[in-house]
Amino acid sequence: MLLVLIGAPAAGKSRIGKKLARTLGVPFVDTDTEIVRQHGPISDLFATHGEAHFRTLERVAVEHALTGTGVVAFGGGAVLDPRTQSDIASLPVVLLTVDPSAVAGRLANGKRPLISSIESWQALVDSRRELYESLADFSIDTSHRPTEVIATEIAQWARARRPQKDTL
Repeated sequence: MLLVLIGAPAAGKSRIGKKLARTLGVPFVDTDTEIVRQHGPISDLFATHGEAHFRTLERVAVEHALTGTGVVAFGGGAVLDPRTQSDIASLPVVLLTVDPSAVAGRLANGKRPLISSIESWQALVDSRRELYESLADFSIDTSHRPTEVIATEIAQWARARRPQKDTL
């Protein structure tokens, strides 16, 4: 069984995904982390090779992650690819949302190549909101609550939607 986390950059997919996987006792894969491990920093990939090249690497990472089990966190733009949308159509997908008021501190590291300000973050989120929502089976706000609480709520949802013998 796979559970996929999607959402805007800085929504907490990596942080919450790790905690969720521990809560459920399953493996965790972060597609952005895999890309960095294999190819170097994402900001460098964007600067050197451009977004199209990064999206190709991202698609490969997504395909690989979806062959396993557990919790998979996608980079914010991974769902832009129609093949990825198709791949996750039959999987449980959780959308992590976040308020702009909570994002500023999370964006401080400057490692997000498509985001130079809170305004550019908001424009990106606005452009993807409808797609994110259309793909999600469950949505949860990560703005101001403890990671443990959010992970527990997602785990409860995931367990409730699956028969007991086939839980995560």
